[in-house]
Amino acid sequence: MKKKIAIFWPGDYRELPNKAAIPEITQSTEQLEKALKKLGYESYRIQGFITKPHEAIEKLSQINDPIIGMYAHWVYGPHTTDGVVGKNNPLLLVSNFSGTWPGLVGLLNTAACLEMVGRKCSRIWTDAVDWTSDKKFLERLKEWCETGQIKYRQDEISTKINITQKAQKIAQAIATAISKRRILALMLGDTSMGMINGYLGPRFLTPHGFTEHKVDQAWIIARGQKISSKRIEAAYNFVKEHGVVFHYHGKGAEDFDENATKEQLRDYLAVLDLVDEFKADCVGWQYQLGLIDLRPPSDFAEGLLNSACRPESNGEPIITATEADQGNLIPMELMKRILKAKKMPPCVMFHDVRWGKEYAGHFVWVLLNSGSCSAYAFNHDLNSLRGVHSYRQPRGYFKVPGGTFTGESLPGKITWARTYLKDNKLWMDIGIGEALKLPEQIRDELWKGTNSEWPFMAADLGISQETLMAHYLSNHIAVAYGDIFQELIALSQLLGFKVRILKAKR
Repeated sequence: MKKKIAIFWPGDYRELPNKAAIPEITQSTEQLEKALKKLGYESYRIQGFITKPHEAIEKLSQINDPIIGMYAHWVYGPHTTDGVVGKNNPLLLVSNFSGTWPGLVGLLNTAACLEMVGRKCSRIWTDAVDWTSDKKFLERLKEWCETGQIKYRQDEISTKINITQKAQKIAQAIATAISKRRILALMLGDTSMGMINGYLGPRFLTPHGFTEHKVDQAWIIARGQKISSKRIEAAYNFVKEHGVVFHYHGKGAEDFDENATKEQLRDYLAVLDLVDEFKADCVGWQYQLGLIDLRPPSDFAEGLLNSACRPESNGEPIITATEADQGNLIPMELMKRILKAKKMPPCVMFHDVRWGKEYAGHFVWVLLNSGSCSAYAFNHDLNSLRGVHSYRQPRGYFKVPGGTFTGESLPGKITWARTYLKDNKLWMDIGIGEALKLPEQIRDELWKGTNSEWPFMAADLGISQETLMAHYLSNHIAVAYGDIFQELIALSQLLGFKVRILKAKR
């Protein structure tokens, strides 16, 4: 490989996250430069954050040297993808693996976006303070510098498993029902924050039993204006009576009050009416940017929709994927149907793969996403909202006040999954693991090291840190309590998905 290597900073569209991350990304870049120099390679920086697709095109597409993206905070996929697609110079995504600055989230999302458009890349990460002291990191960086790629172990990945007759029978019944009445996903806008890998569209959805119907987000405002104050008041009384704790008027949240929550409930009721009008089975909600200056954040509404206990409920959750992410919406809806068929609570959680650390023989992942987590995770009671807390979403990102839908997830066996596009085919990753109850001190270290106002699950995903970081094709994950592992594999295969099983040989 050439001795000269370019380094660029993919960024957020918003100025504040980029500005706040400058100390961290500068330090990480200096560490990378130091590591490259130690290996005998020269590097140069492409100046400034890439904050829009045209900047990626203008800054990256002319570079033919090997190129490294630095992922030390949240970034948008197109701010890498649009500048490197169609080229074949070696590309490396580097993360500092920190919870405070979710660079690994950006790395996972960007890697999946690149895979979707057929652009090859490699990944590398470290949590060391001095990157040159991380022997494994240096070995992998050297491998990329010399060969243009990094090869990782794949012993925890397989495509075949023996399915029991009972699991196959359950899956076949669900697949037959879908063939008679395909699944209708109501999409409230397209994916947010440039998440290319989250939009699959009719070409890929329809062969697998799904149909999308797009509704402009402006309908949320238009329909919301018609929601009566009586319905909103009843919904507010419902969530209070069923256990939600609101943290109004706190530090940095002086403008967060019951009126903010009621406006979130207005949006919830407007979307509920849209679901009823179009007889939709599930919802993809764009979540932010499109309405960020006009409406409160949708977290609270999304959490309610994903809960069986909610205002004007039909007795079960309406699967809702935040950021309009169809890659999570598909497995969440299928998991719900399997849970119902097995007479298990039909609630499914949507999370980011946010951070993690070794603890007591496990690699514990912090699963943490501001929207779309069911109340069931916090109380294991379909008839309650106990354990749900609502804090103001940070005002630096959300001008209009509104609360989160958060809590600490209870321990238990879990099944997890993700849909993605690879080699022009839809795949389903499926795994099994355990949500863990951590000692308070460890829990707080992990939770407060990320975003403590967001819902938290500590999870052993049943695979190594390396397998997930090297091979997983998303920053999002769908999680259900209970063992529906074989049924989900069988159902995915019956619906035509290619299945990849991620499971350690223990």
